[in-house]
Amino acid sequence: QAQLVESGGGLVQPGGSLRLSCAASRFNLDNYAVVWSRQAPGKEREGVSCTSSNDIIKYYNQSVKGRFTISRDSAKNTVYLQMNALQQEDTAVYYCLAVNDRGFTACDNYYRAGRPFDEYDYRGQGTQVTVSS
Repeated sequence: QAQLVESGGGLVQPGGSLRLSCAASRFNLDNYAVVWSRQAPGKEREGVSCTSSNDIIKYYNQSVKGRFTISRDSAKNTVYLQMNALQQEDTAVYYCLAVNDRGFTACDNYYRAGRPFDEYDYRGQGTQVTVSS
């Protein structure tokens, strides 16, 4: 069964770093735009970052710009979210989502448009990130 699996979450002190992984199985992630989204307790879901299928178009939520970096490793069929200078406000469950991106427009049409999770082709189960001293 084709699926996305996130990993790399955990407990980290403010100012620390984590790297989240989003690994795809049974499909080629290079054909898909990948979005990282998060949901904190009692808050709405928000998009964190998006990378296009060709890894050229990238967007970041203003709150994470300069601290988070999205990247791909095609050999491992995986997309990463490197998170540095973590703040307590980054505490949330982080999800990765994938949507087919033939025309390299998916980041605009899905991430920036705020499309709901069920409109993506694949969604991971989520990984908890807790930033606390």
